[in-house]
Amino acid sequence: MPRASRKPEILQALARMLESNPGGKITTAKLAQEVGLSEAALYRHFPSKAKMIEGLIEFVEETVFSRMSVIVKEPRKHEAKCHDIALLILTFVERNPGFARLFVGDALQGETDRLRSRMRQLLHRIETQLRTILRELTLETDPLPGNRPTVLAKVLMTLVEGQIVQFVRSDFKQSPTADWEASWLVIREGVFGGQD
Repeated sequence: MPRASRKPEILQALARMLESNPGGKITTAKLAQEVGLSEAALYRHFPSKAKMIEGLIEFVEETVFSRMSVIVKEPRKHEAKCHDIALLILTFVERNPGFARLFVGDALQGETDRLRSRMRQLLHRIETQLRTILRELTLETDPLPGNRPTVLAKVLMTLVEGQIVQFVRSDFKQSPTADWEASWLVIREGVFGGQD
C-alpha cells in the first residue's frame, strides 16, 4: 500500500515542474525522477497523469473557495469583497506560478476534456460568486444604467484572467498583482461608479 504522504509531494513536484517548464510537456517519467520514484511507484499513488492534474485542481478549489467563503461572510462593502476575491486569485497564482498555467489552460493542452471542463467550472464558480455579490449590491443601491451583475462579473473576471495570462506569457516575471491597486481604481470607477 503506498504511503499517503507521498501524494502531496508528487503534487508539489508537478506544480514546480509546471512553473519551471512553461510551455513544455511534463511526462510521468520526468515527474517520477523529480520525486525520486519509479514510474510504477508513481502510478501506485495516482493511477494516471490526469488524476495528478485533477489533484492540483482540487487543491486550487479547496484553497481558493475556503478563503473566498471567509471573504463573502465578512461584514464589509460589496466592492471590498469583489476586490479581495480578485486579489485572492491573483495572489494565489503569484505565489504558486505553476498553477497559473492551469488557470490559462496551457497545462491542460492534450489532456482530457474532463480536466479542461473542471477548470472551466472552477473559473465559472469564481465568476458566479462575484455575480452574487454584485447582485446584492444592485438590490441595495440604485445601480448605474447598464451595470448588470452578469456583465460586471465578466469584466472583473476578464481583468483577473488577463493578469494571469500576462504572468504566464512573461514566464512568471510580470507579477499579476503589480499595479493592482491602480487597476482597481479604474475598475472601481467604471464598475462601482466610485462608490464609497
